[in-house]
Amino acid sequence: MPYPLPNDVAKVVAGALAEDIGSGDLTAALVDPKTHATAHVVAREPATLCGCAWFDEVFRQLDRGVTVAWRATDGRQIAADSIVCELRGPARSLVTGERTALNFLQMLSGTATATHKLVELLAGTSARLLDTRKTLPGLRLAQKYAVRCGGGTNHRIGLFDAVLIKENHIAAAGGLTAAVRRARASSPHVPLEVEVENLAQLAEALDCDADRIMLDDFPLDEMRKAVALRDGRAGPRKELEASGSLTAETLRAVAATGVDFISSGAITKHLRAIDFSMRFL
Repeated sequence: MPYPLPNDVAKVVAGALAEDIGSGDLTAALVDPKTHATAHVVAREPATLCGCAWFDEVFRQLDRGVTVAWRATDGRQIAADSIVCELRGPARSLVTGERTALNFLQMLSGTATATHKLVELLAGTSARLLDTRKTLPGLRLAQKYAVRCGGGTNHRIGLFDAVLIKENHIAAAGGLTAAVRRARASSPHVPLEVEVENLAQLAEALDCDADRIMLDDFPLDEMRKAVALRDGRAGPRKELEASGSLTAETLRAVAATGVDFISSGAITKHLRAIDFSMRFL
């Protein structure tokens, strides 16, 4: 495994199984409990693989008599029509766990694949791709793990591990500078980022005690001016993060402006699952 796993894998899988099986798998009951089978999981398209631990956990919780032998690991690039794993065990358990296990594999591989494609576009630049909190409810840690498998970098996990002052906070707190001062007073030991929407706000943010400044929906020319304004200031260098309506077509141009980070909600929010299938031999 390329990165430490989240600590909620078993809990998330248990919830997914309970949702799917309920009081029992009525269709699997048609299969003789003594029947054993071997099955392959096949990727129907190229992808960045992710979700092996969730897949394994499904069958661990269902039936410890099922074994899963992987031919690839999380973070690896897999080809279309490749076999990613082989399962052996009671046929009832294999068909009961099939959909839940594949759901995790398809969804997390989708996140990792989307991330990998954008990270590849940033190759040779100094900008790093960040995720956001725009994740599927209950699956945040899993998706953020998938982002790391795709080569991306995690932003804050939630509202508890960093301060991110946005437009509504600024309005409610009486201004950008006031919001930053309050944040430093109340949470002095966590990263502090402030979102700005124009160069005037940026100038104010550069004078504040913020670690990072998010440039929200800045046009490219304004982004270049923002980097120049930051670089022309004395004192500790503040990181700049580009955010907003970013696409694969504009990503490299944004990186060329000199920003340190580019955040994308699309890699976790606009999810397209990878096509995997499980077939008995």
